[in-house]
Amino acid sequence: MTAPAAPPSSPPALTPVELGRWAWRQLTSMRTALILLFLLALAAVPGSIVPQRDIDAIAVGRWQDSHPELTPVYEKLGLFSVYDSVWFSSIYILLMISLVGCILPRTRVYWRGMRARPPKAPRNLGRLPESRSFAVDVPPASALSAAREALRSRRYRVDVHEGDAGRGGSVAAERGYLREAGNLLFHVSLLVVLVGFAIGSLWGYKGGVIVVNGQGFSNSLSQYDDFAPGALFGPDDLSPFEFTVDDFRVKFLESGEQAGMPTEFSADLTYTERPGAPEKKYDLAVNHPLSLDGGSVFLVGHGYAPRVTVRDGEGNVAYQGPSIFLPQDSSFASFGVIKVPDALPEQLGFEGLFLPTYGFSMERGPYSRFPDALDPVLSLLPYRGDLGLDTGEPQSVYELDKDKLDVFEKDTGADFRLDIALGQTKQLPNGAGSITFDGVDRWVKLQVSDSPGKRIALGGVLLAITGLLGSLFIRPRRAWVRVREEDGRTVVELAGLDRSAGGDLGDEVDELERRLRERLAAGALPDPDASPVTTGTNPRKE
Repeated sequence: MTAPAAPPSSPPALTPVELGRWAWRQLTSMRTALILLFLLALAAVPGSIVPQRDIDAIAVGRWQDSHPELTPVYEKLGLFSVYDSVWFSSIYILLMISLVGCILPRTRVYWRGMRARPPKAPRNLGRLPESRSFAVDVPPASALSAAREALRSRRYRVDVHEGDAGRGGSVAAERGYLREAGNLLFHVSLLVVLVGFAIGSLWGYKGGVIVVNGQGFSNSLSQYDDFAPGALFGPDDLSPFEFTVDDFRVKFLESGEQAGMPTEFSADLTYTERPGAPEKKYDLAVNHPLSLDGGSVFLVGHGYAPRVTVRDGEGNVAYQGPSIFLPQDSSFASFGVIKVPDALPEQLGFEGLFLPTYGFSMERGPYSRFPDALDPVLSLLPYRGDLGLDTGEPQSVYELDKDKLDVFEKDTGADFRLDIALGQTKQLPNGAGSITFDGVDRWVKLQVSDSPGKRIALGGVLLAITGLLGSLFIRPRRAWVRVREEDGRTVVELAGLDRSAGGDLGDEVDELERRLRERLAAGALPDPDASPVTTGTNPRKE
């Protein structure tokens, strides 16, 4: 005889269909949905810490200049554009699939539960958490009818089970079906919010632009400093609105621990929604954007644009106007460059700081003592040579390409630095020209964006709040009333069961008992000499 075959040491491998079913069950489980929701929130953290290219490309450039070793790593991981990265989109899509997979089966179960009859009364109602029992001198059929009406008055759905020959019966009742509807609504709302954000990401856009006081902006692609369109958005979809920054106002605290902090800043705009439309005025402030058809304008920052006049070595005006300088700290010490490609015999460039309220110390050198322009000074290093503007390669307006530039030097060999107060003119060495500090303008950083799905996302948030309130405050409960004839009288048993934690089930059962007694009393008075029989974990006496 051959020995019986040994049982396999491991279960057989799953077939592709079985593996697919197992993977789908794992993906659509509530645990996986919660994990993905947590991962989505965790993945959004780098987007609030690391500067984002589609929000502030200038800040991204400064960060990259300050962290040259980390920049390639961050670029590879997509940390400068988190919400467009492959890994963030993967979590986003998996969460949507998981939510759909969770919602559909639960909806089917809920629909069957809504159509199901309340469960019949247990055999021993006295064993339930809360129960009452009393005897009355009314027919069992009348007591059963009174129980049905009492339960309906408390918004229970009832199911009557009559006994034989009218000698008794029971009423099963249940309420709180909307609690599960609240849970489902909350999950659906998450899906609605995700769809709203997806619509905004696909068909929306976001752009940033710096506008100097007195200058204007038209909503065309060439006017933006940085622009991030959605995947399905085209430049032809931009609305043709225009606006001009008439004035900008800012106030700073002048004393106390918070001295230098801005208390308010706002900009006066004149805008038209389309060519030929009448001009309108608007006071643009933080958290008070200008809403237009096809876009909204937000005030997100401000700074200084010193006005200068540069004369070249031949005495001609080679450059005149404001130059945007970018704030570097809370005192609004600002860095910027001035490019003068039309200067002769050599092109000129300037790089340095604008200091709104000039200060100097041996430890720090020139610095700004206060963010308001109380004593403005330009501290610049002048360069000469080739600015590199003719190579055809794009070049930032906030940086100098110094590959073919030489800094002016003193006779001692040190760099020739210019500290120019407001209204002063400083000469460049060797008759190369001069620079005059004419005045100070302010600029505002504006974000222009359109998110078509924002109302859908807002609706999803409101639905989430509604569903959450329903799931928190609606309590599913069951109640039963049994009626039987005993020794010529009718014994009424009442019990309740709370299917969720919290709440006072005893108060609910007491209220049901009170309403039931009122309806019984309206039909026939109980025997006053009969002492009620009360059972349950929380006995009550009449």
